[in-house]
Amino acid sequence: MKLTTKGRYAVMAMADLASCAEEKPISLSEISVRQNISLPYLEQLFLKLKNKNLVKSVRGSTGGYILVKSASEINLSNIIFAVDENIKTLNCKKESKKGCNHKTMKCITHNLWDDLEQHINSFFEKVKLEDLVDKKRKI
Repeated sequence: MKLTTKGRYAVMAMADLASCAEEKPISLSEISVRQNISLPYLEQLFLKLKNKNLVKSVRGSTGGYILVKSASEINLSNIIFAVDENIKTLNCKKESKKGCNHKTMKCITHNLWDDLEQHINSFFEKVKLEDLVDKKRKI
């Protein structure tokens, strides 16, 4: 199981935005420099985040992005799913009538990986963007 850069960078960028959002709209170039994420990649991510109503853009010379909701209302799963990231620990489809690896039954560890996937998704549901920002401020 691996969370790709798409999901990790989206969470990093949103945490950066949340930590600075009270002051003014934040430009993607600022986030790019602070988080060492390429600007074109951030533009792709923020288009998806904007389409899922997590951020909105502000035009003008002092423009940038702001959060649509407060950081306490955004959980990490909102961000990860907004950029089309799926946490998946199984290669088979749960709803498939075929078992794992196209066999007639599920593999012996199927339930273990399924439980892990549910645990990871539950964790991302519980952690709020605000939690990341608060931990950063304590450091």
